[in-house]
Amino acid sequence: MKLLPPADVPAATRFGRARAAWRAAHEPVAGVSRRVRRVACAVPLTVLPSSLWRLPAAFDRGIGFGERAYVVFLSVLSEVLAFTAFGLVARWGEVFPRWIPFLGGRRVPARAAVVPAALGAGLLTGMWTVLTVATQIAGKTIRGDDLPGDFPSEAGGWEAASFYVCYAPLTLWGPLLAVLTVAYGKRRRAAGSAVAGA
Repeated sequence: MKLLPPADVPAATRFGRARAAWRAAHEPVAGVSRRVRRVACAVPLTVLPSSLWRLPAAFDRGIGFGERAYVVFLSVLSEVLAFTAFGLVARWGEVFPRWIPFLGGRRVPARAAVVPAALGAGLLTGMWTVLTVATQIAGKTIRGDDLPGDFPSEAGGWEAASFYVCYAPLTLWGPLLAVLTVAYGKRRRAAGSAVAGA
């Protein structure tokens, strides 16, 4: 098994193959509107600024290895979870990929996608949209304590501005996921009705 492609294959060809494979795996299924596709693309982009904003803290001299690992892990995990929103518009959200043992090639039960996505949308909306706005307006932590003076939004200047610019999009994660979940549920219900009516 070769890990690298043969040297005689141009880099542009290798990149083209990878891009074609990526597009094939994430191509929206029939019935997904352009607006819903844009929402799916927006979800990882709403999470990316906050993930990137946290990363410099991982390299701060004042924190230990465990905290560094946690910050990097949190940033990567957030982006991976946001990326799963593509499953609500792509084929792999309706049919299990062939490489999954025992399930490959079978249809994904609609509830198996809708229930976790709806729970995630509700949790994210509560956590990032409602609590973030409420804590910033009230100037309190979620425990009811005053925000500490070293909290980024309290620092003022460029530090507070960069915090708001990077974290404001995160408040859209839950609502956008809710839109995708509703669209997915309607599309799968309509497809089920069409099959039952045929």
